[in-house]
Amino acid sequence: MTGQESGGLARLRRAAGHTQEAFVKAFRQEAARLGIAAAVSVRQLRRWESETPPPLPHPGQQAVLEAMFGMPLAEMGFDVPGHRVTVAAPISDAGEVKRRTFVADAGALAAAALLPAAPGPRIGTADLGRLRERLDGLYQTDHTAGSVPASTQAERIEAEITRALGSASYTSGVGRELQRMLAELHGHRAWYGYDGGRIAEGRAACMEALAAAQLVDNPLLQVSVLETLVLLAVKAGRSWEAASAVENAYRLATQAGAGATVHLVIALRDANVATHAGDLSGARRALTRAVSYQGRADSDADVPNWAKFVGPFEVDYATADMYVRADQPKRAVPFLRAAVRGIGGELARNSASYRVKLAGVLLAAGEVDEACAEVGRVLDTWGGIASPRLLGKVHDFQRAAGVVDSPTARECVARIRETA
Repeated sequence: MTGQESGGLARLRRAAGHTQEAFVKAFRQEAARLGIAAAVSVRQLRRWESETPPPLPHPGQQAVLEAMFGMPLAEMGFDVPGHRVTVAAPISDAGEVKRRTFVADAGALAAAALLPAAPGPRIGTADLGRLRERLDGLYQTDHTAGSVPASTQAERIEAEITRALGSASYTSGVGRELQRMLAELHGHRAWYGYDGGRIAEGRAACMEALAAAQLVDNPLLQVSVLETLVLLAVKAGRSWEAASAVENAYRLATQAGAGATVHLVIALRDANVATHAGDLSGARRALTRAVSYQGRADSDADVPNWAKFVGPFEVDYATADMYVRADQPKRAVPFLRAAVRGIGGELARNSASYRVKLAGVLLAAGEVDEACAEVGRVLDTWGGIASPRLLGKVHDFQRAAGVVDSPTARECVARIRETA
């Protein structure tokens, strides 16, 4: 029996979803897991797949091939000498036989390797591309229309991915990518929990996302979850958890060789933790690091989607937050104005949130007319954004303005009541 006559190794490789180059990489990884000093080159793989009879792999390569495909080498189309034949028999019955014993029926394993593992629809790379496009679109929906419509879309995508993982047929590579997408969706749900004020729900989603990201061995995905966990932990009053999340995010980003943009996001979360803890010296140190990272961000070749929102306006906003915490609203105002100018119209939800923050600080600084004008700009576009957190900020301003004895303030409060 030869590789050409039976479909042999080439057929098994294609059924597993590997190109020749990808197979060589997978072979190396399996050898490392087994602790076997064995490797294969693309050239050697081509010989195994095309020559009749194919050259016999050495014993180490044989062990790796049998582990990868779950079947004896002889069933892959190789002429194997008797002393190296792997037999299908119970281990306890091996007796004096010196040949390596295979632990299951070879015929069944051969069928399993060549046939889909599940009866459902086949999921391929084209399906992954469509799911990825929809998943990436959640950022745009959230940034422009708010977390409420984004959450609805995310639920639909998550249901599709979960259904595919449970009942569809796919290669190991496709399955891994589906699991990665599911981890990302858990991360989105964590943010929606934060934006909606459902802190316990958001923290639970973070834990799911972290576990899923660890299972697919993706450090940057873990960083993206940890930066959301910081916000949730601060909101829950768990400062120790927020600080630990920052520390682990720095460690994972360094381990993954992340660029300046990812480190910028972490530095801003570091500043957030220090500000809310009243550690203004720590906040200044974190913001100094953030400015340094911002200066190098343009050199980043590949920025993850979750980090693309960040920019100089975030540094300005965090600096203003520090001054507000220090009860110096007048010093916060120029930084908030710069943040509002710099954020741009494509991040409509964040832009509105920044304006309301500016309005609140202006009100605290005694600039009533300007504060109400900023809120008025937010209300002009109110119908297009559905964000519970933004709504909460507007109501906070409404309460603060309600105690101000000013015609402008009273008019602004009445408009908020009618609109929001």
